[in-house]
Amino acid sequence: MSLINVVVIGNGMVGHHYVEQLATSDVSANITVLGAEPRPAYDRVHLSEFFAGRKPEELALTTREHYEELGVTAHFGDAVVAIDRDAKIVTTDSGRTFSYDKLVMATGSYPFVPPIPGSDLSDCLVYRTIDDLGLIQAKSKNAKIGVVVGGGLLGLEAANALQNLGLETHVVEFAPGLMGVQLDGGGSSMLRRKIETLGVQVHTSKATQAIEETNGEGDTRLVMKFADGETLETDVIVFSAGIRPSDQLAKDCGLEVGPRGGIDVDYHCRTSDSDIYAIGECALYGGMIYGLVAPGYRMAEVAVSQLTGEHNTFKGADMSTKLKLLGVDVGSIGDSHGKTPGSIAYTFSDERAEVYKRMIVSADGKTVLGAVLVGDCSDYDTLLQYYLNGIELPENPETMILPASEGGAPLLGAAALPATATICSCHNVSKGDIINAIEGGCCSLGDVKSTTAASTGCGGCAALLKNVVDDEMAARGMEVNKSICEHFNFTRQELFHIIKVESIKSFKDLIKNHGSGRGCEICKPAVGSILASLWNDYILEEKHVGLQDTNDTFLANMQKNGTYSVVPRVPGGEITPDKLIVLGEVAKKYNLYTKITGGQRIDLFGARVEELPEIWKELIDAGFETGHA
Repeated sequence: MSLINVVVIGNGMVGHHYVEQLATSDVSANITVLGAEPRPAYDRVHLSEFFAGRKPEELALTTREHYEELGVTAHFGDAVVAIDRDAKIVTTDSGRTFSYDKLVMATGSYPFVPPIPGSDLSDCLVYRTIDDLGLIQAKSKNAKIGVVVGGGLLGLEAANALQNLGLETHVVEFAPGLMGVQLDGGGSSMLRRKIETLGVQVHTSKATQAIEETNGEGDTRLVMKFADGETLETDVIVFSAGIRPSDQLAKDCGLEVGPRGGIDVDYHCRTSDSDIYAIGECALYGGMIYGLVAPGYRMAEVAVSQLTGEHNTFKGADMSTKLKLLGVDVGSIGDSHGKTPGSIAYTFSDERAEVYKRMIVSADGKTVLGAVLVGDCSDYDTLLQYYLNGIELPENPETMILPASEGGAPLLGAAALPATATICSCHNVSKGDIINAIEGGCCSLGDVKSTTAASTGCGGCAALLKNVVDDEMAARGMEVNKSICEHFNFTRQELFHIIKVESIKSFKDLIKNHGSGRGCEICKPAVGSILASLWNDYILEEKHVGLQDTNDTFLANMQKNGTYSVVPRVPGGEITPDKLIVLGEVAKKYNLYTKITGGQRIDLFGARVEELPEIWKELIDAGFETGHA
């Protein structure tokens, strides 16, 4: 096979997946990647973790060095500005030119900013890239109030970011509800109820007419003016009102695009030019833009298959999703709005527990067509498998979403799933693929992940994957690995004994001598607890701080509504009058609810995360220390 020149425009998650798939195939290709951003591909699914301290390099999906090892030529920070289809040449912003035999457009999307007067002011930002997040962080340092325009999935992620930065946070949405694409009215209302409890103020059915600057007490602030005459004053505005496909290059070179944007592609992901492919959020298939990473990966694989000779096809993809927004579990499956003719719905709503579930089923009550889950996604995996595989529902379908009770429908076990069941949608891994990996020699969950890439995308299938692996290994008489996680081949009890016998004092030393990788959300807190139990070091020393859960990190207990309770230590129950006065003064200053705990200590409730350092400074100055409740 002769060497062909393949140029890939864009290096997001989908563009990177295409490069990985092509570079490891049997195709003799000279691959060139041209990325507009100054860094290689990174994980946009977990982008919000940037505000929790995750560094850009920890989000990276690849490196320049890795591309060199694959024989891929990559240029970053130099956007493509023109495509000459006749000469088969692309030109970048710096004037460099690259010839191609096959061109792949993975240009993704850009944030939509409504054409509102004032939307171009310096304190009006967008939420899309690592650089955008860095700018939001910088602008928030001297701000008190932040507004997110857009109540969709990305808008609520942006709201979470502003709240984590300590700002009084507002969400402004033009539609009457939140996440209108994924949720029905009841689910949207419950989501609003839950996030307002967490301190985020929601404004729906709000049409912003203008944004103006105003001078307050020595500071310039922004004023949002709405169509109903109301106004909202803020320091920072983040637009997250949806995305638009980045299709300008396609328009400029004469490729066919949809009436509302998006590069038209066929089921081979080929554009109107047979030598140009489009994949991911810039591509329009069947009149639809697929804005999730899993469909983008399928498009990338289909486009690669056109060069390998397999000629696979893309015929749409499931858009079900499970996520956590502002700490709230949200799930959406299939026809979540019940638009299928003749469909019927079962609804469960518990306003006290703040849980909403709605299941859409076929007219004969035998198959799941869709579902909405807010506040509790424990049924998501089961409902998704019923939906994807057309599994017949039990005699009383409503038991699928009702609280567990005697005689209710059981959760769908791994053994009941057909081999065709999709376990990991990001990497299109089926139960059959997992079985084949185990039969091929995989002896652990980590081996299966390495071989199939399952659960290495968004991670939402981790629990189901483990269930399938454990079930298949047990069925073969193999020992089921009960290790605490893939980073340690030991149980928690075994780790306790190792740390104690060898006098290991840090997670770094433990993983160096007895583990692998960098640890995870399972092993780090467990090891942190063991170290604290054995050696009683100060838990916020640099070597320990990364192991702690939320309560230990902030020296306070997170409550269901997102606030914190502060519990100062009162040794032996003895306290001086001066210290009692300080507790009262702090409680009054920060408007905290107080009570005597069962351990005879005074608990101060209602603290916001950004107030905790100031609260503890005042308490420590008075001689208190944390009670580690």
